Amino acid sequence: MGRGASIGVFSAAAALVLAPIVAGFAIGLAASLGFFPAIGADHLTFAPYHRLIAVPEFWGALGLSLQTGGVSTALSWLRALAPLLGFERPPDLALVNDPAGFALILGLVIKEIPFLVIAIASAMAQLPVTRTRQIGASLGYGTLRIWALLILPQLYPLIRLPVMVVLAYGLSVVDMALILGPNAPPTFAVLVTRLFIAPDLTLLLPAFSGAMVQIALIALACLSLWLCERGMMRLAKAEARMGRRGGTRIPLSWITPLPRGIMGLGLIGVAALLLWSITWRWVWPDVFPQSLSLRAWQSGDWGAPLHTSLEIAVVSLTIATPLALLTLEAVDHLPNKLTKPILLPLIYTPLLMPQIGFLYGVNIAALKLGITAGVAPVIWAHILFVYPYILLILLDPWRAIDRRVLQAAAALGAGPWRRFFAVKLPMMLRAIMVAMAVGFAVSIAQYLPTLFVGGGRVATITTEAVTLASGGDRRITGVYGSLQAALPLLVYLLAFLTPRYVWRNRRAMQARVT
Repeated sequence: MGRGASIGVFSAAAALVLAPIVAGFAIGLAASLGFFPAIGADHLTFAPYHRLIAVPEFWGALGLSLQTGGVSTALSWLRALAPLLGFERPPDLALVNDPAGFALILGLVIKEIPFLVIAIASAMAQLPVTRTRQIGASLGYGTLRIWALLILPQLYPLIRLPVMVVLAYGLSVVDMALILGPNAPPTFAVLVTRLFIAPDLTLLLPAFSGAMVQIALIALACLSLWLCERGMMRLAKAEARMGRRGGTRIPLSWITPLPRGIMGLGLIGVAALLLWSITWRWVWPDVFPQSLSLRAWQSGDWGAPLHTSLEIAVVSLTIATPLALLTLEAVDHLPNKLTKPILLPLIYTPLLMPQIGFLYGVNIAALKLGITAGVAPVIWAHILFVYPYILLILLDPWRAIDRRVLQAAAALGAGPWRRFFAVKLPMMLRAIMVAMAVGFAVSIAQYLPTLFVGGGRVATITTEAVTLASGGDRRITGVYGSLQAALPLLVYLLAFLTPRYVWRNRRAMQARVT
């Protein structure tokens, strides 16, 4: 691939990602300043912001978003010990929708840990971690100082973007906040979403103002994170210059159970959903249901949303994965000083901007172009997020490919495209499968893109699960929740097993996939 073709690939990718975002943001910014001719607002004013601030829940929602998005904590409860502790009825304790948002925080931690684990593993594969630990130990450093002073300064720049993506998601998430978060006040993203879907059209202008505030909030949070990073790096350098040795030698076996335990809570939650979906009678304080039934699965109309979810996810992956691989191939033929600080961050824009900040504007722009609500526009909206996630997961493994192998292939007469298909893609099989699994999970979980771009007419497992979560039938909710969780888990399992099967007779390649 020549430089001209590489620039063409990047231009196409940037147009796919940036064009709708710029259009949606421009429409939203103008509307937030009072210019929205569709409802008769045709002059610029700050009145929408004044009206937004006047909403009684504004400040509470803003503070709650900062708390739930920036704090990580864990909750646990003892249901099985209730009779032994003398409780004859359920305690008056909010396990979900609690005012402080602890349930939402725990849900976000469980949801984002797998993504961060993948990002950290990909980054650490590029670092000489074992050798660094050996050198640090030989110099007399303890475990904590080795990681804090030697490994973390090398690791964090490689995972800075994924951390910021997690922060942006935590501050702007809507679907999880609707299910787990408090209601009075809600999180700020939920408050803005309610303004967008309210029957009163005059609330659209303050809704757009809230979307701009949400963008500013995330920008401020990312800036604060960057400043904290710079401060911690300076402290680490100062500590290293002091030359202190020793320190606590904490076995890593003490630390690794923490993320496993948190992910275990997620699996317990999935098991609870599945159990509720087959429960017919379950009275407190019984630990297990008194009777089971498949009536919820037999009576629930979940077939059509499941088919739509799978259709959207598969088509999104079919388009986004090859585009991401071509983008990475183009990276190899463009100067690193151009791709790393300029072009790649542009493609990652949808992951750092709140969805509420531009999706409603994207819907309006699509309607002006004559694109009506349906499955096809929703697929396009999902690609806006699936493609950057796949690219983010693939970037570090792609850069870690041993260039000597490519040079050997070129010396044997293999051209650029043959090296791409016959050398790079087989070496990237595991990373590609993991990235596709992440992209599939991202597509399945999309709520706002499906709601706004689909005009409320496209029903998926996620949109139905969010709607049913506020209802009273836990059995039907358990059916949709089980499907929403089971689909990504099955795809992750497939991504884990496929490389092992493909390279079952290749010991060296097996070493790359274990």
